[in-house]
Amino acid sequence: MDIIRFCALGYAALLGFVIATGYIPAFIDQNDMIFGLFRRTWYADGLHLVSALWALTAALTSRRASELFFQLFGVFYFADGVLGLLTGSGYLDFGILINGVLNLPLATRIFANAPHLGLGGLAILIGYLLAPRTRPAHA
Repeated sequence: MDIIRFCALGYAALLGFVIATGYIPAFIDQNDMIFGLFRRTWYADGLHLVSALWALTAALTSRRASELFFQLFGVFYFADGVLGLLTGSGYLDFGILINGVLNLPLATRIFANAPHLGLGGLAILIGYLLAPRTRPAHA
């Protein structure tokens, strides 16, 4: 297994952990919010589960599938984080359509969107920078 497929396997595990945090009492506050920022919903769990399964399937399928995962996932998640940072609502959970623009404090918008900005940004780097540099010469 090469580095890109190994990274996809890591993303699958990380996204699985994201789902698990919603069910670990130490991470849930008195308002049933994860880290006081995220509401646990079946839709968010489903979105993270589909993303984790996509990463796992890509890792087990091929290097090219893993590269494509990082390229697409990275753009989708990073763009969702940017929109959330600017408006307080993302699009992957339909928040921008359901809630519109939210007047949240900047610190809340930063902390709430940092996971998608970080995961998406790193995925973009893996998919568009690391993958071409580590691709075997015969590929």
